[in-house]
Amino acid sequence: MQLLLKYFPELTERQREQFAALLPLYEDWNAQINVISRKDMANFYEHHVLHSLAIAKVQPFKTQADILDVGTGGGFPGIPLAILFPHSNFHLVDSIGKKIKVVQNVANALELKNVRAEQIRAEQVQGDYDFIVSRAVTDLSQFTQWVRGKVSDIHYHHLRNGILYLKGGDLTQELFPFRKKVRTWDISDFFEEEYFQTKKVIYLPFH
Repeated sequence: MQLLLKYFPELTERQREQFAALLPLYEDWNAQINVISRKDMANFYEHHVLHSLAIAKVQPFKTQADILDVGTGGGFPGIPLAILFPHSNFHLVDSIGKKIKVVQNVANALELKNVRAEQIRAEQVQGDYDFIVSRAVTDLSQFTQWVRGKVSDIHYHHLRNGILYLKGGDLTQELFPFRKKVRTWDISDFFEEEYFQTKKVIYLPFH
C-alpha cells in the first residue's frame, strides 16, 4: 500500500480501504482458482496493481467514461482502474469463466458498482467504448482485429479514443505496422521500481 500512496497520494480513504482489501481477497481466491502466479503474490501491488495504474498516468478517465478491459484474467488492469476512477464504467471480459467468477466476486466484495464482468470472447462484445485497455493478451495486430468497431467516435478526453495497452520488451517489430499512429510511454518514467524498466503503455487511436 505504501507503494501506491507514493505515486497516488491523493487517494481517498475509501480508495485506500479498497486497495488494501485487494491482497487478502486475491490470496483467498488464488488458493481456490489460480489467476495469479503463486510466486508472484509477494509482489502483488507492484506487479499487478501499480502496473495496471500506469494507464492512469497516461490518460485519467473522466466521469461516465466507458472502458472495456479485454482478456482481464483476474481483473487487471480493470479492477485497480475501477477503484481509481469510481465515476467511470468498466466492462471486464474474458473467455474463461472461472476467471470472471473471481473478478465478479472481487468487485462485489469491494462494492464496485462501476464494474461489469462478463464471460465472452472479445469479438462478440457489443457496444461503443471510449478506451479499450488490456495487459499483453496477444500481438497488437491481432488485438486490433478483436476490438474493431467497438470504439466510440465521440471524444472528450485529452487523448482521442482508442487502445491503451500494457506490454514489455522490444516492441519494434510488433508496432511497425502502426508506426504512423502509435505512441508509447516508458512506465519507468512514472514508477522507479526496477520491474518497470522494460515495460510500456502503448496508445493506438482508433479514429
